[in-house]
Amino acid sequence: MNAGWKIFLLSLALFAIAFGAERLLVPDIVPIGFAEEPQLLLSVQTAFVLRAIELIAGSVAAISLVITLGAWVRTRSTRSHA
Repeated sequence: MNAGWKIFLLSLALFAIAFGAERLLVPDIVPIGFAEEPQLLLSVQTAFVLRAIELIAGSVAAISLVITLGAWVRTRSTRSHA
């Protein structure tokens, strides 16, 4: 169960780093190609990659949290019946 918490914390840290980097490096850039005003291609690509990292890390954190909590509940219920 410790591995589940490690995965959760690492993915949460990666999410926070990507979120902070996006706000710091490309604060006013929309990570899509179409916007009302022209945007630098490098900025759009950077915003897209950072947003993808955020979404993947957030998904991994959520999945690992659910699995780890499920395993924790299962071990607690097994111990109480024994």
